[in-house]
Amino acid sequence: MQILGISQIVYFHYKRGFQTIPVIHLLKLADYYKVFTDYILGRTNNSKPYSAR
Repeated sequence: MQILGISQIVYFHYKRGFQTIPVIHLLKLADYYKVFTDYILGRTNNSKPYSAR
C-alpha cells in the first residue's frame, strides 16, 4: 500500500487480523477514505464522519 508506505503482505496481515495496525496507519486510511476510524475497525456501520456544528 503506497499510501501507508508498507508492502502488500503487511497490509494483508492487517486486514486478516494477523498483525495489529498501528494508529498512524489507521488514521492515514481514515483520512484517505474519508471515513471514521470506527468504521474501518468495524465498530459502526456509519462511514461518514460527523459534520461540525
